[in-house]
Amino acid sequence: MNKTELVSAVAAKAEISKKDAEKAVAAVIDAVVDTLKSGDKVQLVGFGTFEVRERNARTGLNPRTKEKIEIPASKLPVFKAGKAFKDAISK
Repeated sequence: MNKTELVSAVAAKAEISKKDAEKAVAAVIDAVVDTLKSGDKVQLVGFGTFEVRERNARTGLNPRTKEKIEIPASKLPVFKAGKAFKDAISK
């Protein structure tokens, strides 16, 4: 499902226009991104948690030349599904 299909599904489920559904979906995505940028996590009970994890700098290996390269530290957004979400999918 892509963003357009998600907007259509939200519009149908909430019985609102696609224009309003698009605004709502965009607002949720923007809120999650802004919260993660500020260093906080987003916890949606019954759905899951979005958070940022830090990866340490490390030494990697170029597979083509076998040369060692330094991989810099980075931040990575992650999602951990909640129990209710996992249970709903597994049925």
